[in-house]
Amino acid sequence: QGLKSLVPIESSGPHPIFGTSKPAPGLSATDTFLGTNQVPDLQKIFQRSDGLPVHLKRGYPDRMLYRTTMALTIGGTFYCLVALYIASQPK
Repeated sequence: QGLKSLVPIESSGPHPIFGTSKPAPGLSATDTFLGTNQVPDLQKIFQRSDGLPVHLKRGYPDRMLYRTTMALTIGGTFYCLVALYIASQPK
């Protein structure tokens, strides 16, 4: 008998489809389910030579995220240094 299955394997539904240009089931052929290609627009934004680093190119939300990250990093470093100082004091 070896590695042969004793019970025949039954398919439990439709097989997944990979690498096809057919629309997803339930959508008509005219519906777009992948959206529009935003790469050319993003390339224009990120390749602009305005002197800004790439992580700040998209404006206000990027600046706020950067500043929040830097504040948390500096605050966490300060907290760790204070905690180490307090822990090293003799009791």
